[in-house]
Amino acid sequence: MGAVGVFEITPDVRRQVREIVDERIREAHVSREDFSELKNIVRDLAKAQQRTEARMEQLAEAQQRTEARMEQLAEAQQRTEIEVRKLAKSLRSTRTEVGGLSRSMSYALENEAYRVLPGLLKERYGIEVFDRFVRTEIAGEEVNVFGKGRRDGREVWIVGEVELKLTGVGKFRQLARKVSAVREEYGDVPVVEILLTHFARSQVLERAKEKGIIVIQSFEW
Repeated sequence: MGAVGVFEITPDVRRQVREIVDERIREAHVSREDFSELKNIVRDLAKAQQRTEARMEQLAEAQQRTEARMEQLAEAQQRTEIEVRKLAKSLRSTRTEVGGLSRSMSYALENEAYRVLPGLLKERYGIEVFDRFVRTEIAGEEVNVFGKGRRDGREVWIVGEVELKLTGVGKFRQLARKVSAVREEYGDVPVVEILLTHFARSQVLERAKEKGIIVIQSFEW
């Protein structure tokens, strides 16, 4: 029998086998690195998701607190509006009462003036009143004190306004309107202008004197 042939690995074959094995090892190594990196990415994503979920919970709680605070503010605003309405109603009532009291005091001052003015005007200003004082309306203007008298032998109309406290010259304009109404009704007649008050500031008294207006304060009676 002839001898059996033996398979011989040549250097070239050995090199090729080594290259194939190295290639497989490299492929396996790269796959393991990729898998490890993928696990890291997944882990980071999971942590990021956890942080996001925690942040969302915080935001949800903050929103709940904000909504609760808004409800409290809305309730407080409603209570405030109710109190403001009550206060406004009370203020209107107070103004009405004060206005009524002021009118009552003004009427009382007028009524007293009707009684004392004739003697006071005659004694201090030489004006003799021969027609009783009245409150009346002339040419659409309400005149607080209106009467007829005589000064230096001439007939004059007496036109007066009542103000509880004279602190400015605004009442002068009202008195001027009343005087204009009297002249419109009775012609260009001599008019004695009077302001009756409980108290007048010194500046008002000086201005009235310049304009020829007689100011009589109640303490002078």
